[in-house]
Amino acid sequence: MLEQQWVLNNHHDKERLKKLAEEINVPELIASILFNRGITTFDEAKNFFRAENAPLIDPFLMYNMDVAVKRVIEAMNNRDSIMIYGDYDVDGTTSTSMLYLFLREIHKGLITYYIPDRVKEGYGLSRSGITAAHAQGVKLVIAVDCGITAVDQINLANEFGLDVIICDHHHPGDVLPNALAILNPKQEKCSYPFKELCGVGVAFKLAQALTETLKIDRGILLQHLDLVAIGSAADIVPLIGENRTLVKNGLKLVSEANKVGIRQLVKNANVYGKAISTAQIVFSLAPRINAVGRLGDANRAVKLLITNSETDAVEFASVLESENRNRRDLNEVMFLEACEIVEEEFDFEKDKVIVVFKEGWHQGVIGIVASKLVERYYRPAIVIAEADSRGKGSARSVENFDVFQALKACEDMMVGYGGHKYAAGLTIELDKIVEFRRRVNAYAEINLPPADLIPKIQIDAEITLDSINERLMNLLNLFKPHGPGNMRPIFLSTSLQIVGYPQLMNERHIRLKVRQNGATFDAVGFNLAHHYNKIGVGDKPIDLVYQIDENTWQGRTTTQLKIKDLKVQTNGKLN
Repeated sequence: MLEQQWVLNNHHDKERLKKLAEEINVPELIASILFNRGITTFDEAKNFFRAENAPLIDPFLMYNMDVAVKRVIEAMNNRDSIMIYGDYDVDGTTSTSMLYLFLREIHKGLITYYIPDRVKEGYGLSRSGITAAHAQGVKLVIAVDCGITAVDQINLANEFGLDVIICDHHHPGDVLPNALAILNPKQEKCSYPFKELCGVGVAFKLAQALTETLKIDRGILLQHLDLVAIGSAADIVPLIGENRTLVKNGLKLVSEANKVGIRQLVKNANVYGKAISTAQIVFSLAPRINAVGRLGDANRAVKLLITNSETDAVEFASVLESENRNRRDLNEVMFLEACEIVEEEFDFEKDKVIVVFKEGWHQGVIGIVASKLVERYYRPAIVIAEADSRGKGSARSVENFDVFQALKACEDMMVGYGGHKYAAGLTIELDKIVEFRRRVNAYAEINLPPADLIPKIQIDAEITLDSINERLMNLLNLFKPHGPGNMRPIFLSTSLQIVGYPQLMNERHIRLKVRQNGATFDAVGFNLAHHYNKIGVGDKPIDLVYQIDENTWQGRTTTQLKIKDLKVQTNGKLN
């Protein structure tokens, strides 16, 4: 296991910190956690803690929104057929489902949707999808969570006389498609103040603009915030600003499970009747939705999310459950194979970016395998599978390294690429993979300093165990929902005494009891079994980095510490 660097973020202006704590009537510890999230004033704190009441940003600040709304209303007046074209991941399928359900309620014409086949068509707008829309007599295509790089496909749509509105959030290329309207906060011309919406967030803004223009009951729109919350949490966008408002309100609806498809989904994930968190979406709900797109037809996910039939929901959800089990099995095999390649071929002293390829790998799970490689080795990772005699790759990165820019530096070698700072995809000829590995590592040699290859734990504050009480727990709960830009607070406590005997669970996890200043708490460390032989009973104090958790078991809720890392003190030194 890689040793992690502990970074204590407590270098704040004490006078400003004290002032904020007094203004919002919280302990300085809470004010310090807010400072670590860039929240330093009363108004910022108010908007953060009461995000569910924050007003939504004017959707018409988004470039081309007026053009898009005008065309959709024209289609409604003419009763034109509208196709919603979405990506096959969670963001794409929730975008498609949300806009489909919204338009179906207000549009008298035909509403259809189209999700491309990952293997046959690849990512984004495809020529076959555009051709299918034309053959069906569709007049308007609304692309959600894709389209910003689909220059050739939009040209084909224009030849067919199809109007296309793009609702996307990915980085634009050097040339924009010649679409009727492009809604994307990241395009240069767009003055929309919040740039971090995901695909379903941009689609929601189009629906919001239509709601305001047509003076529709806002309840018709807001009832679909559950889909916005699922898509936003799953796409790992920063849960700050408008995203925090959308997700915080949407999580309530996910927990209520008013949509029969979502109800069956949370039942299968064993979280029905509970308050759903972003973590449960990321680790339980999203993988089930994603699985059908990774291994087959993602239309099955949309069918589940839009159905109003209990019988169909049970059937569709069972398909997702089965495909998710298959996905897990495939993940495990491919990850082990990828690790073997890394151990045999990767030069950890020379190379900084892992690039692995093997014949027979399934392109549907390469993104998951890349993420697991980053987690294990803390290096940017690019996993490539063969598809149609070409390489389809998925890239994931570490903090401070922009993998999208790394691909852009090698764009002359690739058929295509796209994505974000920390996650991207690419298509490359098989005979260029070896040279691509060399080129991307040459880029990393310049742009990825050694210090950024050391995993870091960002610690919010050092506290003593006796400061953990009911009031602190209530205040910490106000920081929910958690996600990028607002991760769960992490604390450090030093010189803790271990009480009783630590336990090893399933040969992977540890459980122990710690005490300080008369306060005693249970602590659990998942996948931290490598620490087990270091920790003994009583005589050697430990320093602990952890999150504070509420554990409910058999109707009883207790506070426990979720260990992120620990160090044993030996003769006054850490080991």
